[in-house]
Amino acid sequence: MFVYSIKSKQIKLFLLIAFVVVTVISLFILSQESTDVDNADKASIKASTASERLSFISQFGWEVDEDPVEVCEVIIPTEFDETYIQYNEIQLKQGFDLQTYSGMRVKRWTYSVKNYPGHENKNYIRINLLVYEGLVIGGDVCSIELDGFMHGFEKT
Repeated sequence: MFVYSIKSKQIKLFLLIAFVVVTVISLFILSQESTDVDNADKASIKASTASERLSFISQFGWEVDEDPVEVCEVIIPTEFDETYIQYNEIQLKQGFDLQTYSGMRVKRWTYSVKNYPGHENKNYIRINLLVYEGLVIGGDVCSIELDGFMHGFEKT
């Protein structure tokens, strides 16, 4: 027969450790659920493939031609002039910051918007996506007319 005795200090230590482990696991699970809820309200910024870019655009209610009008590389300047400062203000309002990408080469994907209110099926409304390493880092919706406009991705 085998007998093992446990002192009351050992029991208290075991219960304390068990309590700490359960608390840490519970907090981890709750923080993961909170993050999932937070991310559900945010737009997906994936843009590695054509379908991901189109999905990003459709999150804002825009309908575009599947083929981009233009794809080009853009270098974000290291020092912003007044134009870039104003453009970055648009980005900041929608949760992006081009200052983070200063000096970097990014791709700009431009699509023709077909359902802009008051300009349906016109060929002069565009949406531009700035993409770095497969993620949208900024962009805009604009008119390429002489007296055009520019704003963030959300419909105004």
